[in-house]
Amino acid sequence: MEYMAESTDRSPGHILCCECGVPISPNPANICVACLRSKVDISQGIPKQVSISFCKQCQRYFQPPGTWIQCALESRELLALCLKKIKAPLSKVRLVDAGFVWTEPHSKRLKVKLTIQKEVMNGAILQQVFVVDYVVQSQMCGDCHRVEAKDFWKAVIQVRQKTLHKKTFYYLEQLILKYGMHQNTLRIKEIHDGLDFYYSSKQHAQKMVEFLQCTVPCRYKASQRLISQDIHSNTYNYKSTFSVEIVPICKDNVVCLSPKLAQSLGNMNQICVCIRVTSAIHLIDPNTLQVADIDGSTFWSHPFNSLCHPKQLEEFIVMECSIVRDIKRAAGAGMISKKHTLGEVWVQKTSEMNTDKQYFCRTHLGHLLNPGDLVLGFDLANCNLNDEHVNKMNSDRVPDVVLIKKSYDRTKRQRRRNWKLKELARERENMDTDDERQYQDFLEDLEEDEAIRKNVNIYRDSAIPVESDTDDEGAPRISLAEMLEDLHISQDATGEEAKSAPEAADLESEVTEGPSVVHACNPSTLGG
Repeated sequence: MEYMAESTDRSPGHILCCECGVPISPNPANICVACLRSKVDISQGIPKQVSISFCKQCQRYFQPPGTWIQCALESRELLALCLKKIKAPLSKVRLVDAGFVWTEPHSKRLKVKLTIQKEVMNGAILQQVFVVDYVVQSQMCGDCHRVEAKDFWKAVIQVRQKTLHKKTFYYLEQLILKYGMHQNTLRIKEIHDGLDFYYSSKQHAQKMVEFLQCTVPCRYKASQRLISQDIHSNTYNYKSTFSVEIVPICKDNVVCLSPKLAQSLGNMNQICVCIRVTSAIHLIDPNTLQVADIDGSTFWSHPFNSLCHPKQLEEFIVMECSIVRDIKRAAGAGMISKKHTLGEVWVQKTSEMNTDKQYFCRTHLGHLLNPGDLVLGFDLANCNLNDEHVNKMNSDRVPDVVLIKKSYDRTKRQRRRNWKLKELARERENMDTDDERQYQDFLEDLEEDEAIRKNVNIYRDSAIPVESDTDDEGAPRISLAEMLEDLHISQDATGEEAKSAPEAADLESEVTEGPSVVHACNPSTLGG
């Protein structure tokens, strides 16, 4: 009994390795782990260095057979992509664990540590740990290749406006930049009367057309042309064209409405001034301050044109100005503008100061004008008006002069302008010398109209010192709180993009303290 108890307390026996003679625990192969690894390599057949394709333009990795996917460094998606590159050799072993070994982001190397198991001699299971080195090779994907080629497109949007001024296009350009609608374009081409947007897919073009319909009054027509077809697979290759026509009315145009349209808008006068063009045409009656909004569908049902060319604006000097307190409103009249004041003024052309000829008119600028001020307007009395609606009107209802806006010293305004706008990268051809003057008109409109300014990203120009919100002449200026800091997109160590310029409300406190508050931040913290 004592012998039996002694035998049960013994530890398991050891044997000697048949190769090196080291005592080991019994195993089916009767060989130690070191000798077994020297005789058998279970990682044989698994490549230790693999290449992986990466597109630098769009930051995507190539997944065979023809897919490009977005993956962050050391992410699960990138690990799955790396393992798929060696899927066939890994099918012969059992994968226990896989993970990344840290490498420099710019080293063009990815290292994956693998732990595998496999049954070897006489049922013995061997486990091995090794590292697979992935070499990141640069390769341009098909989408980026088409973008760089600049001659491959599937859809084009031709935006046109039959007018002599480009104010609406300048406004539309800022809306496109603000909402990033230009990111999917292959290229943008500027021609004399509009812009052409080229896209690699019809879906991107349709999204842009929907955006245009929401931001400016317009209409469009779509057409497509067959490029090629495969009768065996019943597939067709088309090129699509979208022709978008914006209403031919710009800010500060004088228009004449049809009698039917004027009556439907609250019996307002037919002669009106366009004070703004956004998603609708905003009109004001200078005789009664009555306002009306006309959308695209209403305009195309009752079209009207501008009476005068922008170059026909003449400079007048205000001789007398009186405010009209009691405004008589007819039955069924529409809304009255609260931002304008009705005034009765006597004006004289600055080119006719040696004469005593003066003009009397009513204006919506009564809150801005004082005797001696300069104002721009149209002289309808001495102008040849070739319009079907004006020709049918009683001459007594056509005013002699329609005043548009107060005139300020443009040179001083340009010199003191401490802000700037961004522009679309586009191809230009047949540029007019008048374009710079029209662009300055648009910048002045932004300073004078807060409603338009709300839809535009305005960036502070640090090269010009900050001054008061109004100059000596009282010309309107944009306050510092309405400006954004001109931040640029950068990349942090993880390859993630830092944020671009945020909204004005989020940056108001930083802007008022100065640009150092924003630029002192680490780019990696902005990207996080």
